[in-house]
Amino acid sequence: MLNVPEMFGSAVFNDEAMKKYLPKNTYKDLKQTIDDGKPLDINIANVVAHAMKEWAIENGATHYTHWFQPMTGITAEKHDSFISPTSGGRVIMEFSGKELIKGEPDASSFPSGGIRATFEARGYTAWDPTSYAFIKDGSLCIPTAFCSYTGEALDKKTPLLRSMECLNREALRILRVFGDNETTYVTTTVGPEQEYFLVDKKMYEKRKDLIYCGRTLFGARPPKGQELDDHYFGSIKPRVSAYMKDLDEELWKYGILAKTKHNEVAPAQHELAPIFDTGNIATDHNQLTMEVMKKVAEKHGLVCLLHEKPFAGVNGSGKHNNWSMSTNTGKNLFDPSKNPRENTRFLVFLAAVIRAVDEHQDLLRISVASAGNDHRLGANEAPPAIMSMYLGDDLTEVLRSILSGQEYLAGGRPVMHTSAEVLPNFTMDTSDRNRTSPFAFTGNKFEFRSVGSAENIACANFMINTMVADVLSDFADQLEKAKDVKAAAEELVKKTVIEHKRIIFNGNNYSEEWVEEAAKRGLLNLRSLPDALPLYTSAKNISLFTKHHVLTEVEIRSRRDVLLEKYSKIINIEALTALDMAKKDIVPAVSAYIRELAETVSVVKSVDPEIEPNAQTELLKKLNNLLNCFVKKISELDRAVVGAKDIKDEAENAMYFKEKVLASMQELRAVADEMESNMSAKAWPYPSYGTLLFSV
Repeated sequence: MLNVPEMFGSAVFNDEAMKKYLPKNTYKDLKQTIDDGKPLDINIANVVAHAMKEWAIENGATHYTHWFQPMTGITAEKHDSFISPTSGGRVIMEFSGKELIKGEPDASSFPSGGIRATFEARGYTAWDPTSYAFIKDGSLCIPTAFCSYTGEALDKKTPLLRSMECLNREALRILRVFGDNETTYVTTTVGPEQEYFLVDKKMYEKRKDLIYCGRTLFGARPPKGQELDDHYFGSIKPRVSAYMKDLDEELWKYGILAKTKHNEVAPAQHELAPIFDTGNIATDHNQLTMEVMKKVAEKHGLVCLLHEKPFAGVNGSGKHNNWSMSTNTGKNLFDPSKNPRENTRFLVFLAAVIRAVDEHQDLLRISVASAGNDHRLGANEAPPAIMSMYLGDDLTEVLRSILSGQEYLAGGRPVMHTSAEVLPNFTMDTSDRNRTSPFAFTGNKFEFRSVGSAENIACANFMINTMVADVLSDFADQLEKAKDVKAAAEELVKKTVIEHKRIIFNGNNYSEEWVEEAAKRGLLNLRSLPDALPLYTSAKNISLFTKHHVLTEVEIRSRRDVLLEKYSKIINIEALTALDMAKKDIVPAVSAYIRELAETVSVVKSVDPEIEPNAQTELLKKLNNLLNCFVKKISELDRAVVGAKDIKDEAENAMYFKEKVLASMQELRAVADEMESNMSAKAWPYPSYGTLLFSV
C-alpha cells in the first residue's frame, strides 16, 4: 500500500530533514535566513553543508550540483562528486560551506545578450536557501541563482527574488497604513496549471519535426479532432493513467504538491495542477515538473510534448499562472471577504492590480512572448494577444457603486437548486469564470492564462510583481500622508478605476468585436514576439525595473536581445527542418507515388486502349501539379532562409523571420498537407495526425 505522507518530500532536504540533521542553533539561524532574509555566516554554511552531505549520502547521492535556470528557459547543472583524496590512495566524502554557497559555471556558454563574451567566461552560482535542496539521479541538487563575473543576473531566478523583495516592501507599507503591525512579510503565491501532450515514442521517432522542433511542421487534419468535446475530462486511458500515477509519485518525492490531473480538450492533451506555493518555490517546482514529465513518459514508451502548439487545428497548451499575495500571518490580500465594498484594504490592492495591468500591458505581453506561444495566443483555446482583465459580476458591481456613489447591491452567494430531490443544493460562487480572459480574477487570486506551456513562469511573475509593487509604492506615498486613511483610500480607488477601467472586459475575448472594441479603447494588440519585444527597452520599462532594483538597464537590454535571438534561431531551425523533410522525404515519396499512379494508368491502357482511367489520371495530374508547386515553394523558403543572414539587427532579423521565413513555411506546409490528403497512408513518409493523436 502506497504511503503518500511518508513518501512526500522524501527526496528533499526539507524542514523535517533539517531538524533531524542540523544542531538546534544552526537550524534556528538557517530558518531566520529562509524566513526573514538574515545573512548566513560561513561557519553556519559549513555546518549546513556537512548535514546536507550526510543526508544526501544516506539517500544514495554521490555527487552535488548547483541547479540553476539560465536564460535558455530550461535548467542547467554541473556535477561534482563528494570525494576528496587522502593518504594511501583513499578518499573521504567532503562538502564545504564554500562549495554550498558558490559555484562557478562557464557564463559565456549560456545566453547573455552580450554581457559575457567567449573570452569572458567566468560566472557564479549562488545558493538560494529559500528553496529546498533535493536529490535527483544520484546527485544533491542545490537551487541557485546565476550571475556574471561583473554581477549582472544571467538567469530567471534572480529578478524573481528581487521582485518578491520589492513587492514585500511596498505591500507592507500599505498594510501599515491600515494598522496591520503584525505582518512582517508579504509573499506572492503561485499555482501553475501545466498542460501537455503525450504521443507514442515510436511514432515520435518517425517525425523529424517533433524531434528537432517540438511541433509538427506538416500534417493534414484528421477526420476527427476535438469537435465532439469528448476528450475533455473524459475517462483516462490505461496507458495514460499509468503514466499519471508514476508522475504523481515522482513529484511527491520532490515535495511538489501535484493535486489535479485530467484530460484536456484536444486529443492526447492532458493537464496537471499543483497546490499553491510561494512564487520562488513554485517556479523551481514547475521547472522540475517539466523535467520529470519527460523522464517518466520515456519509461512508458511515450514522449511528453510541452510545445505551445505541437499540432495545428487542435488546442495548444498553456500554463495558467494563478497569482496571489499572502501575509506570513496567513491572510490572502485578494480575499474580498463577505462584503468587498466595505473591505477598503482589499479594494486598494485590487485597484493596484487594475492600474498595473493597464499601464504595463506591454510587459505583460512580453512576459509570455515566445515563438511557440505566438502560434497559440488568439486561437480558440487561448486568450488573445490583447491584455485585459476579467473581474466578474460581483466586483464589477462593487466598482459600479464606487464610481456612481450608489448603494452596493450585494448579490451574496446564491444557492444552486438542482431541481432533483436526490441531488443536494449547494452554495454558488459570486461570479462566473471567463476562460477567454488573459488576466481573470477567480475568487481570491488572478489567473494569468496567457503563459506558454514550455515557458519558465519566473518571467511572468517577476514582471507582475514589479508592476504591482510600483503602483503600491505610489499608493503608499499618498496614503501615508492622509489624515483620514479610509476616505483617502476610497478616493484613490475611485480615481484609479476611472483612469484605468478600459482594461476591464468581462465579455468574450475570442470575438472579433472585442478586437475592434479594444482598439477603440487604445489597448495594445501585440500579435507576435517581434511586435512586442522592442517595447521591453522603452523609457517607461527601464525606469520601472531600475527604480525597484529588479533589473539594471544592461540586464533589460540583454534579456531583450536574448529573446529576439532565440526567436530567430527557433524559426531558422524550423525552416531548415521543413526543408530537410521536404527535400529528403516528401518529394521522393510523392514522386514515387506519382510514378506508381502513372504505371497503373499505363497498365490499364495496355489491357484495353479504349479504357480511359479517369480517376487515376485526374489524381495523377493533381499530384503532379501539387508537386511542381511544392518544389517551387521549397526554393522560395530556401531563399528566405538565406536572406536572413544579411540582417544584423536582432529586432529586424526577428521581424524578417516572422514575415518572410515563417510565412514561406506556412505556404510550403499548405501544399504538403494537400498532397498528404490525396495519397495513400502507406506512401506518405510520416505518421499522420490521426495516428499521433489517437494511438496512445
